Amino acid sequence: MGFNTWNAFHCHINEATIRGIADAMVATGLRDAGYRYVNVDDCWGAPTRTSSGKLAAHHGRFPSGMKALGNYLHNRGFKFGIYGDAGTHTCNRLGSPGSLGHELTDARTFARWRVDYLKYDNCNSHGAPAPPRYRAMRNALDHVARAIVYAICNWGRDSPWTWAPRIGNLWRTSRDIHDSWASMIAIVHVNQRLAKFAGPGHWNDPDMLEVGNPGMTHVEQRTHMSLWAMMAAPLLISTDLRHADRFTLQTLRDPEVIAIDQDPLGRQATVVHRANGLTSYTKPLANGDRAVALLNETGSVKFVSTTAVAAGLPQAASYSVVGLWTGKTTTTTGRISASVPAHGTALYRVRPIHPAPSLGWTAVSDLSPMSAVSGWGPIERDASNGGRANGDGRQLQIAGKTYARGVGVHADSRITYFLGRSCSQFEADVGVDDEVGNGGSVRFQVLADGNVVAKTGTLTGASAAQHVVADLTGANEVSLVVTDAGDGLRYDHADWAHARVRCG
Repeated sequence: MGFNTWNAFHCHINEATIRGIADAMVATGLRDAGYRYVNVDDCWGAPTRTSSGKLAAHHGRFPSGMKALGNYLHNRGFKFGIYGDAGTHTCNRLGSPGSLGHELTDARTFARWRVDYLKYDNCNSHGAPAPPRYRAMRNALDHVARAIVYAICNWGRDSPWTWAPRIGNLWRTSRDIHDSWASMIAIVHVNQRLAKFAGPGHWNDPDMLEVGNPGMTHVEQRTHMSLWAMMAAPLLISTDLRHADRFTLQTLRDPEVIAIDQDPLGRQATVVHRANGLTSYTKPLANGDRAVALLNETGSVKFVSTTAVAAGLPQAASYSVVGLWTGKTTTTTGRISASVPAHGTALYRVRPIHPAPSLGWTAVSDLSPMSAVSGWGPIERDASNGGRANGDGRQLQIAGKTYARGVGVHADSRITYFLGRSCSQFEADVGVDDEVGNGGSVRFQVLADGNVVAKTGTLTGASAAQHVVADLTGANEVSLVVTDAGDGLRYDHADWAHARVRCG
């Protein structure tokens, strides 16, 4: 999340303008909303290298130099981004030097300037294939003592999603975005097919945000922001924030929409259904919720609909549906629908409404989790983890003792259950299942509303079961967490044996 100069200013940049943008980001709350990168795009460079072969700032535009600009940004709480090119010259008509053949020298220069982000463009390559050129800069960045985010910008040529994840942190999936509905939605059509290639640390990049520029209506700009959030896209603003209006700031700062984009699970949305200009999308979230977007690409108001189950949520009696742009919460028995204006998008966070456990002791394996993530294979009820397939576990067994009830998982795992503040205690016997012999090494934690209320040290396949008791008084949710012991996930089959909660 941050700012890039190109769409707002093109080559009309200087150090005063960029400092002014940074000051505006602080004053408007954008920095504190999460926009931390200030990236200087093309035209910052001098037309030639120095006598020692190094890049230099354009003296007329950046008389204090790039290191001084970076220091200003760092002192204001930002990270400093810069632009380079994998050819002999950058893309601007002034012809600033590119880094082809100078990768290590330039990487060292960027590190010396305390650069945090490098956008690496694709002009003037003279026919040289892209992957080796981009790999050369990757190798150079690996040899400098600074962590620099590496953004590959070859405009979607050569299918970068197939090779760039091994080289960079993000890669452009299309040509440059322009300030129009046609450009923005065309990029969506490209990017929405590429969800399987993205994840934490390696992202599809559909280019910058045009929110705040004049080429799209307010409805279209909200669609733009919604779909970028659903696609887990980098959010790089590119409008003159010194003059941003209220709508622009409200759209860019919306905390619920930002949370969808920045969700730690890092999953890009996929298409649930698409026909006749109407599309529904679903995006899994780390806490088990789903973000759902209903898009209307047509020129008139349309009714767009999907269901919670189609969006990937478990079957439930009812669901909470939070409208992220409206702030309104409704409930549904399954249908998620809206009357959506032309070029508009309805954006929701949806979760099942789970009943609290009944009074007395209840086996955890009788409860439906709000969310469940296991490191290898599914969560198994009343059986061990087994392997990748559903139902391939065996009877729970720890150190020779068998258990009829419980939950089998594989590290790293997290299961969250709804309690409704009606329960007081959790207990279980925990350990590594005997199915892996003496292998495996795990740690168990019980969290009440995110706070650790019980935990173990490292348990291995040679350890006896450990009895865990946790106070759940007043907790709305309980999470059962298993992590590895810092030595990898091999054989980390873990059991929550005889796990139960006492309520009432």
